[in-house]
Amino acid sequence: MESINVAELVKRLGSDEDAVRKMAAFKLQSSIGDPSFADLFILEGGLIKLQFLTLHATGNTLAYSLTSFSRLLDLDMGWEYVHQDLVERVVELVVTHPLVNILRGAMSILVAIVSHPHNTSGRTSQPNNFGFRALKPALAIHPQFLEMLVSRLSSADHALCANALQLINSLMRDAITNDGETEWPKFIKRLQDLGVIKAVYVLMQSTALQDLAHPLLEFQALTKVLLRKWRDVAVDLEKPEHRRALKGLHLSSNPEKPPDRGDREEQGKRKHNPEKWRRLGFETESPAWEFEEVGFLGMMDLTDYVKKHEDGFQKLLLEQSTKPVEERCPIARSSLAVTLVLYEHFEVDKSAIEDAKSYLALESRSNFDKLFKPLLLQWSRLHTAGVQAFFRLWKATGAELEDFTKILELVRILIESVVGGASRTKDVQEVEEELTEYEYQRLRELQMELLELTYEDAWGHHLRQIRDELNHEALQFVKEQRIRCLLQGAWFPNEMGYKVDAGPVTKQDLKRSVPTSYRYVRLSHNRRYLHYADFDTQGNHELGLDKLPEKINLSIVSSVVSNVSASQSTTSSTSTLKTLPHPTATTKITIHGCDPHSTTDSHRDTHHRSHSNKSNAHQKEVVLLTLHPQSHSLASEWLDGLLMLLNQQPITAETNKLIYLISNYGLKIRLLNIRFDDAVFAGEEPEIPSREGLDEDYYYDVFGGT
Repeated sequence: MESINVAELVKRLGSDEDAVRKMAAFKLQSSIGDPSFADLFILEGGLIKLQFLTLHATGNTLAYSLTSFSRLLDLDMGWEYVHQDLVERVVELVVTHPLVNILRGAMSILVAIVSHPHNTSGRTSQPNNFGFRALKPALAIHPQFLEMLVSRLSSADHALCANALQLINSLMRDAITNDGETEWPKFIKRLQDLGVIKAVYVLMQSTALQDLAHPLLEFQALTKVLLRKWRDVAVDLEKPEHRRALKGLHLSSNPEKPPDRGDREEQGKRKHNPEKWRRLGFETESPAWEFEEVGFLGMMDLTDYVKKHEDGFQKLLLEQSTKPVEERCPIARSSLAVTLVLYEHFEVDKSAIEDAKSYLALESRSNFDKLFKPLLLQWSRLHTAGVQAFFRLWKATGAELEDFTKILELVRILIESVVGGASRTKDVQEVEEELTEYEYQRLRELQMELLELTYEDAWGHHLRQIRDELNHEALQFVKEQRIRCLLQGAWFPNEMGYKVDAGPVTKQDLKRSVPTSYRYVRLSHNRRYLHYADFDTQGNHELGLDKLPEKINLSIVSSVVSNVSASQSTTSSTSTLKTLPHPTATTKITIHGCDPHSTTDSHRDTHHRSHSNKSNAHQKEVVLLTLHPQSHSLASEWLDGLLMLLNQQPITAETNKLIYLISNYGLKIRLLNIRFDDAVFAGEEPEIPSREGLDEDYYYDVFGGT
């Protein structure tokens, strides 16, 4: 900066030669951002020459002048030269000029002008020269300004997109802050009609997020401000627009028209429909108070849904009218409830301080997906999908009016799961489809998981201790059940042959395998020997141990080889279980152990099985017995029974599921013993339903929904 002569630079800005002025303006734009340089520039009288160039220059000279002027305004200098003719000139450039470098500077000046009341510290000259009102005379001359501004959001130049969005943000913020109650909604509606929501939604999902991060985050924050403003507006039937909205709801419901009567006196006596509003799903015939919690935002959402789905709305009302009153879905109440669910999900009441923290988080690119919520801009479509999901769940569950809060809780979980779990780039149509197709059973399972997490948060240590205790009890119970299956005995096909008709052997014959003999296996009463024998045919009754001459001493068993599928979540000892890497089509369990002929006392009884297992580990391993269970249940019983008999963990999914069910229901039964007046609870005592009029004829559905 020291090498630039400010007086000489100012003189060159007023030169008659365009090339000289262009070079001076070029140098000025890189130096004017320094406050000390800006002070010298103004003292030398350069501001009036810069204003002249801004009003009359063309080409690159104009672009450099606009950039210099905007940077001077950013330093809170030069405001005395911001007049209406300058505003009109800049607005004209935005509307008519195609060059990107000129548009950037022009929009930066307008952003500074519109935002000036928020950035200044109290000293303002002419109030009408700042804020959105400063642009209104120019907008009257160039009514297509807003349309052109929104169209710039689709520009390939990211800097131009950022400037355009920053200007839109400034206009919105000024309108919300300074315009009257009836004026700012009209301006916001006009911007929405021009497609600003769609354009910003596309930008928020694009890969150019890094260059547009700050204006996009500001637009997202402004969207929350708008939602808060609309919610804070109380529904008042004295206001014409509120009255018109409610009347529109009534007319869209296709109310029954009274029969035409020629007698005027009879028409004058016509009574008001006693269920005019309750028919639409309101609780009373005075619907205004029911909007107290959601304000005019709830009114907007409800009327928007009815307007876009009028046929479906009328069909639903007609369908509900055929049902008893207690089974009818309250359409209006469900719409207002979904509005409140979305409001809470997107944390619309989040403070400005927390929004400011979001700006700091922009330093890390990894935070983008967490900070930006493009689905917030699709509020209306999410509301519609949420309402339809409410109706679907109401119908699927056969709900009644007293179940309203239960269905609402399911919808809340659905929105938290689908909308909250959606990535930044997920399209809103995919979200709508997922909300529509989400199965009720999956939703209930998710609700139970969340309930368990809630219990974990409240009583985590106690629940874990109880769960471990119950899991051990369940394991012992299932172990005894599986071993008793072995004590009872079972038939297994021994060798498989092929059933062949007369003629050559075909592929179909090879697939039709049939057993050539059968093996009956049974555990001894002392649980130390496995008795078995082979038979030509399968019997239909249990065989005693005296008819099973062959036996295996379980103390010499070293491992169990099986192709029965194991539960992935369960680990087991590799010393006794070996799962084949490529299971065959036939289920097979093979018991391995030490060769009984390699020891002098293979059948010696031992009271210390662990010691025997250690000694057997050094002997030759052979196949002791092979079983071919013909069902998954039988395979699970015998495989896990053998493992648990050898003090190993069960590995099949069926056994582990049984252990989980027993321990889980045990936990629920324990929880039933907790009283509300225990020390862990706080708050008001819940209302206990009366048993008046009830008898003892009831049942308990253990598995739920069966």
